[in-house]
Amino acid sequence: MSNAEKAHWADDAELDEIPPFRDDDNRLNRDWIDQLVDLIAIQDGNEVARYMAPLHASDVGDVLEAISPADRFELINLLGELFDYSALTEVDDAVRLELMELLPNTDIARGVQELDSDDAVYILEDIGGGDREEILEALPTFERLALKRSLDFPEETAGRRMQTEFIAIPPFWTVGQTIDYMREADDLPDDFHQIYVVDPSYNLLGTLALDRMLRAKRPAVIKDIMNSTIIEVAAEEDQEEAARVFERYDLVEVAVVDDTRRLVGVLTVDDIVDVIQEEAGEDIKRLAGVGNEEISGNVWNAVRSRLTWLGVNLVTAILASLVIGMFDATIQQMVALAVLMPIVASMGGNAGTQTMTVAVRALSMRELDSYNVRRLITREFLVGVVNGLVFALVIGLVASIWFANPLLGLVIGAAMVINMIAAGVSGILIPLALDKLKIDPAIASSAFVTTVTDVVGFMSFLYIAALAFNLF
Repeated sequence: MSNAEKAHWADDAELDEIPPFRDDDNRLNRDWIDQLVDLIAIQDGNEVARYMAPLHASDVGDVLEAISPADRFELINLLGELFDYSALTEVDDAVRLELMELLPNTDIARGVQELDSDDAVYILEDIGGGDREEILEALPTFERLALKRSLDFPEETAGRRMQTEFIAIPPFWTVGQTIDYMREADDLPDDFHQIYVVDPSYNLLGTLALDRMLRAKRPAVIKDIMNSTIIEVAAEEDQEEAARVFERYDLVEVAVVDDTRRLVGVLTVDDIVDVIQEEAGEDIKRLAGVGNEEISGNVWNAVRSRLTWLGVNLVTAILASLVIGMFDATIQQMVALAVLMPIVASMGGNAGTQTMTVAVRALSMRELDSYNVRRLITREFLVGVVNGLVFALVIGLVASIWFANPLLGLVIGAAMVINMIAAGVSGILIPLALDKLKIDPAIASSAFVTTVTDVVGFMSFLYIAALAFNLF
């Protein structure tokens, strides 16, 4: 298409008026996306840049996820140096990895060079070794060494999440010297909340909040006004544990130290919010047995993430079927048992899931210890008793009227009580046992709790029924 044709198309489409980016429900405006895709199709880089200019990196991430893979790549190419690579920290892993494979290493190197170190590490850690080394070699020496050091820390640790840009000063400086230094230095972080006081070996001596420094007189010596009560996290500390430190002490920034207590970086609240969101999302998906699946992933990834635990569930379902098979003669004598069986198992499964969810969350938040675990087990046992009695009364009455058989109502009522108690107890004990065995309770609890409630539900209902009908 010629330039004249492009201009004519733009005039016809009346693209001078950019529609709102989000609609009234705060979702991406379909008209905005459609017009952007049309601009990408005709390679109108200037108009694409005008569309994208007002957007925050997080909004750019939403756009990248909303458009097709081919349009994503073309959008980044059209924006060129105007594309903010921090947007790649806001997209699903599958989208980011796909783009990393398509973009030249030179472009990636140029993009990450403009990022804070924590964002640069987040992008680089998923790139293959050879490509990563090529990208790092294209960076200035100091930045390359800082990023390599962060990448050397294990995944999902504070060292991987930390930002290596921070302000460190000696304790003998005055407030005036510190302010002058921050005004004149060119390599300071864009955003910071406190200053770190260190010795010549960069061992952390204390911290100084900006508000406290700004209220002090210029001649005041830093060591006299700094906070000597140091809160820090180890670089190899799990990121989830670091998030708990933030929660416990209401922090917005914390020092990260190596095994010699040497200051190597800082964790900021924006990083921790991402950690909390990631960990919560992982736990929810693990409870459902879907692994690290994302909505942008392909069919094969979704199948692979779900297949394992579906297989486990198949085995447990067969176990429950074997229990039913043990009472096939009893079921043949009264078809009503087959009708009512799923009710007992379903109620137990739901009750077990409720208890399990509470237990898994408490374990993940480190809220369970030797002082309260016995109380929680007792509570869940009593909750099972009360819920069992309530629903035993309801379903017993329904079954008696439905099948005109009071004895059947008593049978299912007794089975309901037993299974609700089993659900409550297993829902707390199974996650505790898995945690003791160093197995993530969020991954495995669901299958085991469901097995217990199915087996106990079917066994208790059919066994009590067999006894009752033989006796009466």
